[in-house]
Amino acid sequence: MLKTLSIRNVVLIEKLDLTFDSGLCVLTGETGSGKSILLDALGLALGVRADSDLIKLGEKQSAVVAEFDIDARPGLDHLLNKQGIEFQKSLILRRVLSHDGPSRAFINDEPVSATFLREVGEMLVEVNGQMEAHGLLDPRNHGHFVDSFGCLEEEKKSVALNYRLWKEADNKLSKEISEYDKDLRDEEFLRHSVTELDELDPQIGEEELLARHRARMMHAEKLAQVVNEALENINNGTGVDGVLRSALQKLERVGDRADGLLDDGIRALERALIEAHEAVSELEKVGSKLEFTPVQLEQAEERLFAIRALARKHGTDVAGLSSLREELRDKLVCLDEWSSRLIALKSEISRFREQYIKSAGLLTKARRNAGKSIDKAIKRELPPLKLGAATFQTKFENLGESEWGENGVERLTFEVQTNPNTPQGPLHKIISGGELSRLMLALKVVLAGTNTFPTIIFDEVDMGIGGATAAAVGDRLARLSEEYQVLVVTHSP
Repeated sequence: MLKTLSIRNVVLIEKLDLTFDSGLCVLTGETGSGKSILLDALGLALGVRADSDLIKLGEKQSAVVAEFDIDARPGLDHLLNKQGIEFQKSLILRRVLSHDGPSRAFINDEPVSATFLREVGEMLVEVNGQMEAHGLLDPRNHGHFVDSFGCLEEEKKSVALNYRLWKEADNKLSKEISEYDKDLRDEEFLRHSVTELDELDPQIGEEELLARHRARMMHAEKLAQVVNEALENINNGTGVDGVLRSALQKLERVGDRADGLLDDGIRALERALIEAHEAVSELEKVGSKLEFTPVQLEQAEERLFAIRALARKHGTDVAGLSSLREELRDKLVCLDEWSSRLIALKSEISRFREQYIKSAGLLTKARRNAGKSIDKAIKRELPPLKLGAATFQTKFENLGESEWGENGVERLTFEVQTNPNTPQGPLHKIISGGELSRLMLALKVVLAGTNTFPTIIFDEVDMGIGGATAAAVGDRLARLSEEYQVLVVTHSP
C-alpha cells in the first residue's frame, strides 16, 4: 500500500507531505484545488512520462517520493532482482525533474531508468480514470482477469505445457529436415569419405608409431654402423672380450697361491665377462632390427603421409579420424532411415497438436463459462451506478492457428455499449470520464479476487451523480477497501 507521498516544487505545490492509511482514503476538494496535481505528482513517482512544465515556476527542479509498504510478490521480486535491487518491505520510488536535462529515477536510492520505474509502478498502483494506461483498460490483460475469476490456473498450465511440447517437436522436425537436406546434398561426399576412411582404416596411436618407425629407418644405416663397430670392439682378439678372458685366465692360474686375495677380483672379471656377453646379445638384436630396406621406409612414409593428408582434408587431427568415421556413418544411417524417422516425427507432432487442441478446447469452455458469469455479475452492478442503459460483454475472438500460443486459441476482450443507439466496443474507446470510473468500479467489485494491485485509485468516480447513485458508489468503494487500499479523488465532501 501507499504509505507516504512527498512533493517538492510541482506546479503550484512548493512542499507537501501526505500520509495514507490502509482501506479507504479520500482526496476531496473543489475544482482547481489541486487534486489533479496530486495525481500528476504520484504519476511521476510511478514512472509516467515526465514534462518539465510540471516544475514550479521559478524553480530549477522538482521531486516526488512515494513510499510503499508491500508484501513479497514473486513478480515484483523477480523484476527488482533483475535490476540488482534487493526486495524490501519498504519500497521507495523517487523521481526528479529538471529544466537542464532528462528526469532521474530511483528505487530505494538505486538509480534506474524511467521505463523500469514505470514497470515497477504498474505493479503497485492501478489508476482508474484519465491516467489509466494498464490494468482493466489494457485489452491484453482481460484474458488474465477472466482466468483468475474462473480459477483456471491448472487449465492454463496444461495448455501451456502442451503448446511447448508441440512446438518443440515441430522445431525438432524443422531442424532435422534442414540437416537432412544438407546431408542429402552431401550424400556422395559422405559415402566417398566413409569408403576412404574404411580403406585407409587409421588406428588410434598409429601416427606416433609410424613417425617413430620412419625416424628409426631413416637413421638405420648410421645406427647399424655404430652397433657393428661396438660389437667388433667387444669380440675381436684385442677387444673387450679377449682382454677380459686373458686377464681372468692369468689370475685363475695363480689364484690358489694368493690365499684368497684375488677371489673378489676374479669374481668381478667373471661378472664383467657375463655382462659383456649380454651386451653383445642385445646389440646383435638391435642390429637385426635395423635391417630395413628402402621399400619398407617408402611404405611407412606413404602410410604416414596418407593418414595425415586425410586428417587435413577433413579439418581434424589424425586422432580424430576414428570418431569422424563414426559420425559420418551415423549421418548415412540417418539418411537411409529418414523415411521412417520422418513418419515418427510427424506422428509425434500430430499427437502433441491434438493434445494442445484438446486442452485448449477445455480452457475455452471454462473461459466462456467464467465470461458469462462475469457478464451477469456486471449487469447486476450497472443500474445502481447510473449505467442501467449500458451492456457489458466478454468477447471471444477465435485466433488463426498461426496465432495460437501458450494462452490458448482465442483472444478475450471486455466490451461495452453505453446505450442501445451506440456501437459496442473496447472499454477505453467507448466510455470515459465518470462513466468509465464507475464501470471500472463495477468491474473491480466483480473481479475483486483477481486484482493484483495493492493500491487502487479512482478518479472522477462521482462525476455527474448524486443521491442513490452516489450512495451505491460509496458502498462499493467501501467493500473494495476491505481488501485493498482504495484512494478516491472526488469533488464531493
